[in-house]
Amino acid sequence: FHDHALLILVMITVLVGYLMFMLFFNSYVNRFLLHGQLIEMIWTILPAIILLFIALPSLRLLYLLDEINEPSVTLKSIGHQWYWSYEYSDFNNVEFDSYMIPTNELSNDGFRLLDVDNRVILPMNSQIRILVTAADVIHSWTVPALGVKVDGTPGRLNQTNFFVNRPGLFFG
Repeated sequence: FHDHALLILVMITVLVGYLMFMLFFNSYVNRFLLHGQLIEMIWTILPAIILLFIALPSLRLLYLLDEINEPSVTLKSIGHQWYWSYEYSDFNNVEFDSYMIPTNELSNDGFRLLDVDNRVILPMNSQIRILVTAADVIHSWTVPALGVKVDGTPGRLNQTNFFVNRPGLFFG
């Protein structure tokens, strides 16, 4: 896509350079021309056509990015006020709730407002699909270290995929 956009940009730059060159070395033949419907139509329609040539491949790539190819694990996450519910539907339909650990119950090595009682366990080096929704208000399921952020909205099921490429404990 970037090669395509760069080619269009180079063509526009060459055209503008040519027009500036011709204007500079013009003998001012048309200096009394007050309007020209043909040229006005050209500089209105030509940018629209150029934008279409840029937008169509861009939209195709945008929809290809959203495609999910055979995930190894599907995790369904339902946002509630103050906790998340998780479902692993690929296996024996495992469901559990995950609450934040209150500050007064937190151990010395725990992270305040990040640590939970039941953690989600995901395999490494595999494609993971997550389905996110909400039961009550808008929530955001985010794991910054993995580059994942999905908004959960009541009545809507959003999905994305990601790849865990390193082992670790990730907070979000």
